[in-house]
Amino acid sequence: MTRFARYAWTVLGINLFVILWGAFVRASVSGAGCGAHWPLCNGVVIPQAPKLATIIEFTHRASSGVALLAVVVLVIWAQRVPALPRAAKNAAIASLAFICSEAAVGAGLVLFKMVARNESIARGWWISAHLTNTFLLLAALALTAWYSSGAPAPRRPVSRPVFAACIAMLAAALLLGVSGAITALGDTLFPAVSLRDGMTQDLNNSAHLFLRLRVWHPVFAVLFAVSAAATARAIASRLEGDLSATLASAVAAILAVQVAVGAANLLLLAPVWLQIVHLLIADAVWIGLVLFSATALSSERRRG
Repeated sequence: MTRFARYAWTVLGINLFVILWGAFVRASVSGAGCGAHWPLCNGVVIPQAPKLATIIEFTHRASSGVALLAVVVLVIWAQRVPALPRAAKNAAIASLAFICSEAAVGAGLVLFKMVARNESIARGWWISAHLTNTFLLLAALALTAWYSSGAPAPRRPVSRPVFAACIAMLAAALLLGVSGAITALGDTLFPAVSLRDGMTQDLNNSAHLFLRLRVWHPVFAVLFAVSAAATARAIASRLEGDLSATLASAVAAILAVQVAVGAANLLLLAPVWLQIVHLLIADAVWIGLVLFSATALSSERRRG
C-alpha cells in the first residue's frame, strides 16, 4: 500500500471520529454550547471558562476543522501523484465538495438554532440533509482510499441489472440512515423511562411526528438487512473473482451485528454510548455497501 493510500484511509478514520463526536453533541444536547454563533464560539475564537456543553461543541468544531484540512491535503496530494488512478483523484475532489457542504449544513444548524431542544419539523429536514451529506462524504472518502489502494474502477459498459441493484441498495441504505437519524433525534428530545412508556409514546396519535416515525425504524432496518444481504450475495454469485463474494459476506455480517445492536439500543432505551456504537456500525454498513458496489461494477460477469 502506498503512502497516499494509507493517508486516504487515515482521513476516512478522522472523518468517522468527527461524525461520531457530532452524534455525541446531539445526544448530549450540547449543540447550543457555542450559542447561535458560527464559526466563532459564543462570539470568540476560543471560549473562556467554558461550560461542559461548550467544550463538547467546541471540540466538535475544532475536529471538523482538522478534518477539512486533512481533506484539502488529500486533494492536493492526489493531484500531485501521476500514477494515481483518475477514479481516486475524482473521488478526492468529490470529498472536498462534500466536506465543504457538510460545514455549510453544520453552520446552518447552529445559525438557525436547529440544535439542543429544538423540536420543530424543520429540524427533521435539516437532520435528514445532514445525514445524506455525511453518507456521501463517507462514500467519496472510502472510494478515494479504495481506488488508491489498487482497486479497479467500474467497467464500461456496466451490467444494467447489477447497476440497478447496487443503486437500489445504496438508496435504501440512505433512506434507512435518514430514518435512523430522526429516530435518534426523537430519543434525545423525548426520552422514555421504560420500554412500555416508549411504545406508548410511539403509538399515541397525538404524539410528535418524530415519535410516530420512530416506531417504523426497527421494521425498516430488519427488512433492509435481510434484503440487502440477499441482494449482495445474488450479485456476487453472478461475478467472477472472490473479492465481491468476500465483501458480500462482510456486509451481511455487519448487517447482522447492526440489527442486534439496534435491538439492544431499543431495549436499553438508547443510552448515549450505544447510540454512538449504533451509528458507527451504520457507517460501516454504508461504507461496505459502497465498496461492494464499486467492486461489483468493476468485475467481469461469469460466463454461461
